[in-house]
Amino acid sequence: MTASIASSDGATGSTATAMDHVRDIVARSGSSFLWGMRILPSHRRDAMYAIYAFCREVDDAADEPDAPEAKLEKLSSWRREIARLYSGEPAGPVGRALQGPVVEFSLPAEEFLAVIEGMEMDVRSTIVAPSFEEFTLYCRRVAGAVGMLSIRVFGETSAAAQELAVVQGEALQITNILRDVAEDAERGRLYLPGDLLAKHGMADLSPNEVLDHPGLAAACAELAEVAKRRFAHARALLAQCDRRRLRPARLMLESYDRLLRRLEARGWDRPREAVRLSRLEKLWVVLRYILF
Repeated sequence: MTASIASSDGATGSTATAMDHVRDIVARSGSSFLWGMRILPSHRRDAMYAIYAFCREVDDAADEPDAPEAKLEKLSSWRREIARLYSGEPAGPVGRALQGPVVEFSLPAEEFLAVIEGMEMDVRSTIVAPSFEEFTLYCRRVAGAVGMLSIRVFGETSAAAQELAVVQGEALQITNILRDVAEDAERGRLYLPGDLLAKHGMADLSPNEVLDHPGLAAACAELAEVAKRRFAHARALLAQCDRRRLRPARLMLESYDRLLRRLEARGWDRPREAVRLSRLEKLWVVLRYILF
């Protein structure tokens, strides 16, 4: 279902308050996302902030230390909010902030629901060594769906751009997974594909056992090669698109490609050693894509 949202008579002040709320969520996140969105015109930037705030709150609902039933109910409440949003009557500030962008950019409801479905995968059964098929589906839901929403806000909806949204989303999500192996293990999660772990002698091990296994480096290196192929594919697709419209996507690609290379330089056998891009590096990438 694409956007055919009913009109709303909500007050301008209410919308302004809602936008203040989502901007605060983005500012407090410290996310690399913030750097990419700063180069957009204000109405597109605010739309992306609202999308990010939705993703952040849904992700938080799945990560809170509640019983699975309570988490699923919170996610169900977000399903209901999406239904209200597309009926023109959102109840919460994030929904109200999304109301304008949904109409202006024809944002599909199914992509918001896909993000929720990705979070539900985490809650219904803690993800540990998923099949590659499940791994790909998870990436499509939690990253590809965000990409599909984003390209509409950027103003590029060609077939190549839609493929780019999914391919680059997978590349970014794989990079996140490789960066966060140790952090996820502390939560009992292990997103590395099970067949890849089995190939390197780690079948049926707990997340913490995998962290200390000598085969982890080889498994991570192999998954990093998958990410590199996705990045290369994304660059080829970008060449078929309006590159100026997709400057935020190019910025994110560059930032995450740098992060992946930084992880490689650290070594896959040291997963507990955190790797981040510095503020200076992020600023350099932003300036590059403002100027070109």
